[in-house]
Amino acid sequence: MGWIDKEQIVQGVTDMLRVNMGVRDGERILVVTDVLGADRWPGFAAPDLEVILRRSYLARLVADIARDAFPACQVDFYSYEATCQPAKEPPAAAAARFKDADVMLAIVSFSLSHTDAREEACRAGVRVASMPRFVPEMFYPGGAMSADYHAVAAETRAIAELITAAENVTVRSPHGTDITFSVKGRAGHSDDGLYTTPGSWGNLPAGEAYTAPLEGIGEGRLVIPRGWFPGLEDADLVLRFEVGECVSVEGGEPGRKLAEFLDLPARGVAARPRRMLAELGVGTNPNARRVDINLEAEKIRGTVHIAIGDGSHMGGLNAADFHQDHVIPEADLILDGKTIMRGGKLSI
Repeated sequence: MGWIDKEQIVQGVTDMLRVNMGVRDGERILVVTDVLGADRWPGFAAPDLEVILRRSYLARLVADIARDAFPACQVDFYSYEATCQPAKEPPAAAAARFKDADVMLAIVSFSLSHTDAREEACRAGVRVASMPRFVPEMFYPGGAMSADYHAVAAETRAIAELITAAENVTVRSPHGTDITFSVKGRAGHSDDGLYTTPGSWGNLPAGEAYTAPLEGIGEGRLVIPRGWFPGLEDADLVLRFEVGECVSVEGGEPGRKLAEFLDLPARGVAARPRRMLAELGVGTNPNARRVDINLEAEKIRGTVHIAIGDGSHMGGLNAADFHQDHVIPEADLILDGKTIMRGGKLSI
């Protein structure tokens, strides 16, 4: 991994601001990043520290490029102390700062997507791009950010409509995933990468249709193949569900850490919200390829992802201080008995 060549990302950053965020003259652009407190450094391996630092430097470069490309806009760069947990609320001062902008780019290591801070910024009219674990290569020519987002939007919205109309969902894969749950009454949403209206938000890179499954319903298991989850190199990750709750996790050291965080096998009440089914997602970005970073892996066209933890920020009822996506390649997706994806090939 090299450091960052600014010239390689200039066009991608400029296109993002113009196309994805619809930036107009006179708007306030806020680029935010999270930085590790000194006490957190001993808990991270040196390569992981380098990635986190590189990401914060990328955020600073994005702010610099934005100033050059949009001289009629106010561009600010803001950092806050990292929470070290996706979906955990950031410091109150940071949450207040997020609302003081027209456009916010959150190039962070620990996701803000499923936080009240992000939601309150959107309620204030801020257009938000949530970019957790983003890497510079996503801006490169041919990278996930170079997709035709208008084409992505058309397909994503079509899938979202199918999800809205569905009641029962089954997801299977040749790796062993076989899970059934309900989305009855839940709206399908389109994260298409076009955040041009006040209060709109989503991920960048984008490209997924998603919803929150009904709570308390969900039986079966997820099998995430090695390589498709951070640090998962020696074994598949297997999560088993009963009545919508994850009841066991297997899969090497990543599985052990996740099980501990979810308080398994004890299944204590305090950690129960972290264990609940939270999201069904379908990837639609043809330029997404990386499998080692969930932000991009879940957008790969023809994948399905299922999350546990917080679903309250996407139409569900379960609120949690955690949200973790699990990407399933080569999936079959069956809505009310009709297969709309077989072996990772969409048929809509």
